[in-house]
Parts: sequence; structure tokens; C-alpha cells
Amino acid sequence: MRAMHKFLCASLMLLAGCHAHHASSNARKDVDAIKAKYTAWKHAFEARDLNAIMALYSPQIDAYDMVPPLQFNGSDAYRKDYESFLAQFKGPVRVSIPHVHIEQSGPVAYAFGLEHLRGTMTDGTQVDMWLRFTDGWKRQNGQWLVEHEHVSVPVDMATGKARLDLTP
Repeated sequence: MRAMHKFLCASLMLLAGCHAHHASSNARKDVDAIKAKYTAWKHAFEARDLNAIMALYSPQIDAYDMVPPLQFNGSDAYRKDYESFLAQFKGPVRVSIPHVHIEQSGPVAYAFGLEHLRGTMTDGTQVDMWLRFTDGWKRQNGQWLVEHEHVSVPVDMATGKARLDLTP
């Protein structure tokens, strides 16, 4: 009986270890898939390819961007926000996300980080600023899409003005 008990315990531990490895392996694949989405977004953004940019987002995206209004509901509204933002720049617009932190469990994930934006506006003003972002992801039909996005810049509470001069 004692030998059988040891055998069952060892078998259960082996199965639990295999399941944990499998779950960990799947989680790594999901995190890697989301990281690849950020790379695709960067290339689409720099190419000003609105269709490729919007491919990252759920049709039901609920977004809070750094420009008015307070909230963008749905991909059509968020697409217009991107369109008017990109129209403010002439020449290339460069963006980098040096570090993104991603946590994922089952069909949901969240990510956050800092984004560096550089370019020249149509009036000749040079832009070189850092933004903060947080994204809520959901796997839908095997595809990871952003359901919620929040982009912001720090504000000097004494003046009420954005602090675009800060760097990490």
C-alpha cells in the first residue's frame, strides 16, 4: 500500500509539473504574441497606416487619449483621433517603446510602459516627448486585441500644463 501511495504521489507531481510547464509555455506564447503586436503597431504608426494601426484594437475599444475629448468609444472614434493626430505632423513620425510590461492570465492581459514620440509638426515645431500608456487586452477568436487604452502625460498641478519635457 505504501509503495502504491508513493507511486500515486509521484505520478500526480509529474502531471502537475507537466501542466504547470504547459500553462507557462502557453503564457509565454501569449505574451510574445502581444509583444509582436506592439512591434507591428510601431511600424504601422511610423508608416501612418491607419488600417494597420487599427488592427490592434477591438471594435469596442474604450480609449482615453492625451487629447480631447475625455473618452473615445469604439474603433471609428479612435481611428478619427489617430487620423487627426498624425495629420499634425509633416515628415516622419518616430515612436519607440523601450520597455513594455505585460501580465497575462487566460483570455485577458494588461500592459503598460513609456512611449517616446519624435517628429516635426506642420508648423515646424519639433516634438520629442515621453508618454505613459496602459492597455487592456482580450483574446477574441484566437486574436489579441486592445479593449481599453489609456495614454497620458504628466501635468504640473500648479500651472495646469502638461509636462512634455520629462524623460525617464
